Amino acid sequence: MKELLDKISSYNLFNYLLPGILFVCISKYFTDYNFIQDNDFIGAFLYYFIGMVISRFGSLLIEPFLRWISFLKFADYKSFVSASKKDEKIELFSEVNNTYRTISAMFVVLLLVKTYNYFQVLWNISDKVTSLIVVLLTLVMFLFSYQKQTNYITKRISANNNP
Repeated sequence: MKELLDKISSYNLFNYLLPGILFVCISKYFTDYNFIQDNDFIGAFLYYFIGMVISRFGSLLIEPFLRWISFLKFADYKSFVSASKKDEKIELFSEVNNTYRTISAMFVVLLLVKTYNYFQVLWNISDKVTSLIVVLLTLVMFLFSYQKQTNYITKRISANNNP
């Protein structure tokens, strides 16, 4: 287990594992759901995955919304790649930036889970239906994440081929 933890990057730690653990801990007290695992090994993977889902939610929904309302303004990608080569701190700042986005997304997801929890009880929605909804939403989100990552790779290749 220690060897596995040694291989986790700071990005994975602060953008996936930490938000996943925080979400699980807060949701236990904030909702009727308890995601805490008795097995630490299984728990670590579950919390990491929950954090990854939250991070993707932030990337696909929170960030575009904040850009749309002009709360955020990004530099064009080619400038980002070029500046990153000259200033190594930009990558670090980008990582920290993503952590803030993921923590913000975690609180939005907590509010959404709390709202769903309220309606699940009110309308007597079964756990099987809830599980199906979660699986479908997660599938759609990861399909769009795959598309976004593919576009990101393509832009990076283009930025490096056309300096």
